[in-house]
Amino acid sequence: MNKNVAVFTGTRAEYGLLFWLLKDIQNDPQLQLQLLVSGMHLSPEFGETYQQIEKDGFVIDEKIEILLSSDSAVGTAKSMGLGVLGFSDALARLQPDVLVILGDRFEALAAAQTAMIMRIPIVHLHGGEITEGAYDDAIRHAITKLSYLHGTSTEAYRQRVIQLGEAPERVTNVGAIGLDHLKRATFMSVDELSESLNFKLTKPYFVVTYHPVTLGDEAPETTFQMLLDTLDAYPDHQVILTYPNADDGGRRIIPMLEEYARQHPRRVLAIPSLGQVRYLSSIAHATAVIGNSSSGIIEVPSFDVPTVNIGTRQKGRLAAKSVLNTQPTQTSMADAIKVAVTRNYKQRDEQIHNPYGQGDSSAKVIEMIKSLNFEPSKAFYDLTFDDVQ
Repeated sequence: MNKNVAVFTGTRAEYGLLFWLLKDIQNDPQLQLQLLVSGMHLSPEFGETYQQIEKDGFVIDEKIEILLSSDSAVGTAKSMGLGVLGFSDALARLQPDVLVILGDRFEALAAAQTAMIMRIPIVHLHGGEITEGAYDDAIRHAITKLSYLHGTSTEAYRQRVIQLGEAPERVTNVGAIGLDHLKRATFMSVDELSESLNFKLTKPYFVVTYHPVTLGDEAPETTFQMLLDTLDAYPDHQVILTYPNADDGGRRIIPMLEEYARQHPRRVLAIPSLGQVRYLSSIAHATAVIGNSSSGIIEVPSFDVPTVNIGTRQKGRLAAKSVLNTQPTQTSMADAIKVAVTRNYKQRDEQIHNPYGQGDSSAKVIEMIKSLNFEPSKAFYDLTFDDVQ
């Protein structure tokens, strides 16, 4: 029997990771893709990236507006409430057999709790991970408990999902799904990238993405200004600055990066969204990726490009040797960028091992979806004494 497979996306980064899975669902005669688009995708402030989704050949079945013009925790919480209202109507109309959700965003939590109440089984990707510097950490584990099937990015994360009480037969290590691009996408040359960006890349360059840290005392404006001051020490490097996400505090960073680009028009490009192919193409040719995005941990090491990971947002994730963790201070950032530029973190011919898989995740997720045999009553899986030895 054919399955209606709803897939939720609320951010540019999440959509990029899901791209090949969406294509494979779309092209499978046994599956019917139903695409739910929400959050940052629908916001002019963040680039209206739903247009890229349509340009890529996907039909958006439901657009769910949830973002308030706010930059506070209260605004985020209210957006989640709007999400539950919107997702309830959307899922009632679509009547999917399964809902696929990736990651740990507040928009995804609103979709997950709605689907759980409506008895729609959830396939959750990238559960079991740790990011101690953001409330995404708690959200991720909450989505795990709301979900029925789990596709984790490493075996260690599979074990953690089981530790959370999910039965082993419902948890599969599929690898990081964004790495499918490595085998299946065609990347741009520097000249093609320059033309696409309408920005001439004539020097070595950094790709920079900094998101607010939603837990702890790391003030986004303070840390981001220190980062910009640190980049000033590299006038012979150009900078591609992408916008932060819609977490509380993110909007306060946007005017800062726009002003920095205005001050250095030939050296710095500020752009709301690169799109997945341009983003990965820019990484492939970069001197380093700087900031605190999860892509710096998961995707970037596969390109043999160093990551300068700032602060605590990604604290707790497994990371390759090329990921250089820094404190949110100018001295620490400067030291890490120096190591990244000189590549002193590895031997000359050393191959960097990425712990997140080999780029063959989509087929494994498709297999999970097709094998789904949903029973709404989900027993808690208790670890035995032998399990914890």
